[in-house]
Amino acid sequence: MRTKTSVIIPTYNCGRFIAEAIESALGQTVRPKEIVVVDDGSTDDTAETAARFGDRIRYIRQENQGVSTARNRGVAETTGDLIAFLDADDTWEPTKLEKQIAKFAEDPEIGLVHCGMREFDGETGETLSLHLEGGEGDVAESLLLWDGPGIVGPGCTILTSRLAFEEAGGFDTRIKCGEDWDLCYRIARRRKVGFVREPLVNYRVNSAGDHYNIAKMEKGMALFLEQAFAEDASIARLKGRAYGNYHRVLAGS
Repeated sequence: MRTKTSVIIPTYNCGRFIAEAIESALGQTVRPKEIVVVDDGSTDDTAETAARFGDRIRYIRQENQGVSTARNRGVAETTGDLIAFLDADDTWEPTKLEKQIAKFAEDPEIGLVHCGMREFDGETGETLSLHLEGGEGDVAESLLLWDGPGIVGPGCTILTSRLAFEEAGGFDTRIKCGEDWDLCYRIARRRKVGFVREPLVNYRVNSAGDHYNIAKMEKGMALFLEQAFAEDASIARLKGRAYGNYHRVLAGS
C-alpha cells in the first residue's frame, strides 16, 4: 500500500483558520510524508501562524497568483506519490487519508479518490448538509454534463496519484472558479475514480466563496467546456446536452 502522501494547503488571508487545517492534516491516522503551505500573498497573520508549527510543515510564500498556481506550485515542491489538497479554511477527519489510500490499493487503475463531505456554517459551526453520494469508476461523462454522481467537493476531498495529476497537466490557471472540477474531469478521462462514502471533510460555508460569484463561475465553466470539446472529438455528441446543462446551472444560480 502506498502511503507517501504530500498534502498541499493553498492559502490567502486565512490566518484565522489555517491552524485548524494544518492540525487536521497532522492528525491523520496515516501521517503524510510532507505538508506544504503555499501562501498566495497573504497580508494577514498567516505566516506567523504557520511558523508555530516549525519543521512539521513547509511554508512557501509567493506573490498573489490565484489558487490554481498555488496548488501547482505545491505539487512541484513535493515528492509524494499521492497528492492531497486541503483548503486553508476546511478540515479533515482523522481517517481521511487512511481510507482513501486503502481505496487506491483496491484497483491499480484508480487515479483519484474522493470522499463524502460535511458542510458547516462558518459562523456557528452548525452542520448544514452532508454530501454522501459520489461517482465511482468511469465518471468523466457525468462530470462533463453535470449530471448524475460527480466529484464531491473536489477542492478538499480529492486524493490523486502524482502520475494522474501530471498526465492531466495540473490545474488550469486560466480558470478562476471550477478549476478543481476541470482537473477532476481531465483525470477521469484517463483513469478510474474511487469514492469513500463517509463525511471525511468539513467544508466551511461562507458568503465570500467563489461559488457565490456567478460571473466568475460562468467564465470558468465556459472555459472548462471549451477546452473539453476542443481536446476530444469523440465527445462531440454530448455538446448540446453539456451546454444545455451549463445554462440550466447558471439560471438556477
